Amino acid sequence: MPNNSIQVKGLQKSYKQLHVLKGVDFEVERGNIFALLGSNGAGKTTIVKILTTLLKQDSGTATVNGFDVVSKSENVRQSISLTGQFAAVDEILTGRENLIMIAKLRHLKNPRQVADDLLKRFGLTDAADRRVSTYSGGMRRRLDLAMSLVGKPQLIFLDEPTTGLDPEARIEVWKIVKELAVGGTTVFLTTQYLEEAEQLADRIAILHEGRIIANGTLAELKKLLPPAKVEYVEKQPTLEETFLAIIGKKEKK
Repeated sequence: MPNNSIQVKGLQKSYKQLHVLKGVDFEVERGNIFALLGSNGAGKTTIVKILTTLLKQDSGTATVNGFDVVSKSENVRQSISLTGQFAAVDEILTGRENLIMIAKLRHLKNPRQVADDLLKRFGLTDAADRRVSTYSGGMRRRLDLAMSLVGKPQLIFLDEPTTGLDPEARIEVWKIVKELAVGGTTVFLTTQYLEEAEQLADRIAILHEGRIIANGTLAELKKLLPPAKVEYVEKQPTLEETFLAIIGKKEKK
């Protein structure tokens, strides 16, 4: 089993005249939380779609869990899970029924036991037999994440998973993501919330104008800035300041 869950080299993708990806290179180490940052339209979701076999690149290569995303797409799909910006849950069914349905689709033995275990893990046991239409936004997102873990995928893609959630629900999701990584699951996270990447990521890559222009730990990215300004006390740059400086923008005063 390779040490890297994801390897991307020279990835390019265009939509007619719009050149979205212009030669993207990065690696994601197994068991890490990797955050991909970028402005709207930077190409984050395009990368996720290519890595999850939903879209084919124009050129370059990408392997996920050791499988080429084009020639071994079925193997890739069997070893990953994808959670999008909006919870993909059936509101007519109960939380338990949603999980049982996914377990059956994955041809797992004892789907009810699988559902019960995940309901307990995600703190949804008391709401297990309620229709999902009665769930709060945070509960739906927890159920969505639980459904993503049916079958114990080696790698989970979270495409802006806390969009639209209130601060309390967002913190709940952060806790779950951290637990996933501790349990050995590799997490590929795209987000526009810089604090989210700062809280969660082992490594952070910044995608700007179709290219990865910075990639490293939070500490490594901060070293790309000038020394901390000294006013009354030393002020260390935040990830937001680092992000804006790297892509060549100035903060609004």
